[in-house]
Amino acid sequence: MIDETHDAKLTSWVESAQGHADFPIQNLPLGIFSREGAEPRPGTAIGNQILDLRGIAHLLPPRSGTAIAGPTLNGLLGLPADERRALRQRLSTLLSDTRHAAALGPYMHPAAECIMHLPARVGDYTDFYVGIHHATNIGKLLRPTPLLPNYKWIPIGYHGRASSIRVSGVPVVRPVGQQRLPDTVEPLVAPTDRLDLELELGVWVGGGNALGSPIPISEAHTHIAGLTLLNDWSARDVQAWEYQPLGPFLAKNFHTTISPWIVTAEALEPFRVPQAPRPDGDPRPLPYLWDANDQARGAFAIELEVAMTSAAMRDQGIEPLRLSLSDARAMYWTAAQMVAHHTVNGCNLMAGDLLGTGTISTACPSGLGSLMEITAGGKEPITLPTGEQRTFLLDGDEILISGTARAEGFAPIGFGSCRATIVSHA
Repeated sequence: MIDETHDAKLTSWVESAQGHADFPIQNLPLGIFSREGAEPRPGTAIGNQILDLRGIAHLLPPRSGTAIAGPTLNGLLGLPADERRALRQRLSTLLSDTRHAAALGPYMHPAAECIMHLPARVGDYTDFYVGIHHATNIGKLLRPTPLLPNYKWIPIGYHGRASSIRVSGVPVVRPVGQQRLPDTVEPLVAPTDRLDLELELGVWVGGGNALGSPIPISEAHTHIAGLTLLNDWSARDVQAWEYQPLGPFLAKNFHTTISPWIVTAEALEPFRVPQAPRPDGDPRPLPYLWDANDQARGAFAIELEVAMTSAAMRDQGIEPLRLSLSDARAMYWTAAQMVAHHTVNGCNLMAGDLLGTGTISTACPSGLGSLMEITAGGKEPITLPTGEQRTFLLDGDEILISGTARAEGFAPIGFGSCRATIVSHA
């Protein structure tokens, strides 16, 4: 539902919110932050400030005020959609009406002075594979027939590792794993030489479902609380040796980076767009995955960018090099279809569960979401502004992912930082 909180003309008494690239008043994302010496607590980003929601709980709708009492957002994510919408509307009023500035002032903190934490206690993490261009590109590197027969029938996914999800800024330790080099018989155990990024969106589950009770596709959107940026790091050499017959394991479970802010489903309403029509000859999804409303508004107009720096680039003050400019509309399956498929067997989702979309690449070479694709499996190195070359990531390299939702007539909103630096395993 698009309402007054999305009005492009709406302004805030928080000066830094005006025209802010990520957090104008039209956004109001949710996160968990702390100040030095204080415990983590819920907040919302507004410009370059963070509003302490626990401190103003008495000014918020009753159920929201109760749900933000703890150090995670699980309770808030699990509220019905209308309750989350009421919270957004109240925050919009408080931050746009100057009469509330004095009351909220003591609970505003400069974001640069705050520490961000995981926004929710992630009970389970599932990584999907809904980026068809990525799936096709990777398939071409591995087999004669790029897409397996099930791809266009099933939103492919696998169970990830929730315990190794980390917030933006936490270094990624180069993983060690078993791998087999070309023209050898026995595998070896060594640090990966083919460390890669994966450009994804994370889908935060809101209200869950009871075990044995699938979520209908027509209701799946109400179980999505918001989106985040996600980088599901991959050790390609480890993955190549281990992934058959059960799929990736150590190649993927060592670290997943997410942006700390949850851009709510309510904030994203103006940026819902039709799902891209399937090419001629592709099958229509089975009934449990088909909903006309989801096809009409189930995709998101979100621009996704990947950039990188090396240690040498940072030492010389060189700006990050853009590696990719992708688009969330390149997803073959919608977020709602992911939820419906995940639960069709009766699996119970819970508030705070996280679903990764899988790598999102566009059909254009400029929109590839992994180095495996950009460098054609390591055969075509990229050259950095320093003259350094890369096929995969070296220690000291930093990957930066950003995202912006755009729609004509509405203020663009962003996701904040999703970045991490590679460090040696030793």
